[in-house]
Amino acid sequence: MTQKKIAVIGECMIELSEKGENIKRGFGGDTLNTAVYLARQTNAAQLSVDYVTALGSDSFSDQMVAAWRQERVNTGLIQRLENKMPGLYVIETDAQGERTFWYWRSDAAARYWLETPDADAICQQLAQFDYLYLSGISLAILPATSREKLLRLLNSCRANGGQVIFDNNYRPRLWSGKEEAQQAYMAMLSCTDIAFLTLDDEHLLWGEQPLETVIARTRAAGVQEIVIKRDAASCLIACGGDALIEVPANALPAEKVIDTTAAGDSFSAGYLARRLSGGSPQEAAQRGHLTASTVIQHRGAIIPLSAMPA
Repeated sequence: MTQKKIAVIGECMIELSEKGENIKRGFGGDTLNTAVYLARQTNAAQLSVDYVTALGSDSFSDQMVAAWRQERVNTGLIQRLENKMPGLYVIETDAQGERTFWYWRSDAAARYWLETPDADAICQQLAQFDYLYLSGISLAILPATSREKLLRLLNSCRANGGQVIFDNNYRPRLWSGKEEAQQAYMAMLSCTDIAFLTLDDEHLLWGEQPLETVIARTRAAGVQEIVIKRDAASCLIACGGDALIEVPANALPAEKVIDTTAAGDSFSAGYLARRLSGGSPQEAAQRGHLTASTVIQHRGAIIPLSAMPA
């Protein structure tokens, strides 16, 4: 079987998790979570997974790259910038267990991956990949000129027979306003083949609208496969003009849900692991639910490899 290649484009940050006087350091990022869970659930001989970002030349960046290589995520297209560092965020947890997130990322290395001397050569390689995956955060962190360059890359990949996969993951604080975000999302959807839409994020960006309106808007942009994530409820899949497919989530007792971090990211990874290997949308959604329901029974975005479902 011929090996196919997927590149996951985005940002990974240094994570400081604070609880009382204890601080734990790790790494986190929506697309990185997806890349790791996708690599864990696919045969590298059939689908190779690359992560595409920019990091610094610091020790934190060294640790990130080393960890990703251990997960069989290829790092050859990651740029290391001498004068930049990864972004940083802090998770502050109060006495009731509620979490607050604080971010320092306005000058993070990942913002500049399309503005380096090596960017054009990397884009030429990416244009030959079978699949390119990114999220709304991957778009939001970029300056406007880089966003335009990214869209050209996505269209070039599709012109070469590749497919583009997009997870809406809308974060208002990363955009100057809704109008800018709406324009960027519509441009993104116009070159997307598979879209993962978290329904809450759709309502946040466009205002609360009926499900039929969400699907119609996304279809009108040209997306052929729409996967609507609804947390613990069934996911919904619209493929071309076929009838809507509803796939129930894996029900868990409340006491088994430990941490919902990366639930959506891992669902997307499970879905793609099965879908890009020839599975039907329903089979892919079942794998997505299984992956997400496993992840939320453990603390942290990346669970131990030994805890992964068979």
